[in-house]
Amino acid sequence: MKKLLMISVLFISALGFSQTKYETGMQKAFELWQANKPWEAANLFERIAQAEPDKWLPPYYVAQINVIKSFGEKDKAKLTAQLKKAQEYINWAKTNSKENPEILILEAQWYTVWIVFDGQQYGMKYSAKVQKLYQEALQLAPNNPRVILSKAEWDIGGAAYFNQPLDPYCKDIKRAIELFATFKPEGKFYPSYGKERAEKLIKENCNQ
Repeated sequence: MKKLLMISVLFISALGFSQTKYETGMQKAFELWQANKPWEAANLFERIAQAEPDKWLPPYYVAQINVIKSFGEKDKAKLTAQLKKAQEYINWAKTNSKENPEILILEAQWYTVWIVFDGQQYGMKYSAKVQKLYQEALQLAPNNPRVILSKAEWDIGGAAYFNQPLDPYCKDIKRAIELFATFKPEGKFYPSYGKERAEKLIKENCNQ
C-alpha cells in the first residue's frame, strides 16, 4: 500500500513537471515572437507540438506564424512551402480541437493569403470557402471579437474592391472593439490578439 502511494505521488509529480515544462516552452516561444523572431518562435512551437501531440495550441501557432509571414510574400515557391506547412499544422490543430472558431479564422486567412497573392487565379476559387469558414466561426462563437473582426476585415476588402459602402462592416469592427474590452480567453495561451488591429482598421476605413 505504501509502495502504491509512493508511485501515485511520483506519477502526479511527473504530470506537474510535464505541464510546467509545456508552459515554460510556450512562454519562451511567445517571448521570441514578441522579440521579432517569429521563425525561431515557430520552430519552438513545432518542438512543443511534437512533445505535446494532443494539444491544439502549439500547431495552431506554427500555422499562424506561417500564414502571417505569407501575406505580402512575392516568391511563389517560398509562399507555397510556408502555406503547405501551415495547412499541415492547421489540420493537426483541427484534429485536437473540433469546431474551434479560432482555427476556422486561421483557415480562412490561409485561403485569403492565396487570394491576396493572385486574385485573378484564386479569387473565384477560394472566396466562397473563406466566407463559409467565417460564417461557421460566427455560428460557433457569435460574441468572439476575433471572429467578428476577421469577418469584417474580409468583408471590407471585398466591399472596397467593388466600390461598395463600408459602413455596415465598420459597425462590426466597433462591436468587436467593445467585445475585446470584456472578452476572456478560455485558457492560458489561448488567442487574445485583435484589439489593436481593430482600432487601426477603424482609423483607416471608417468615419469616426
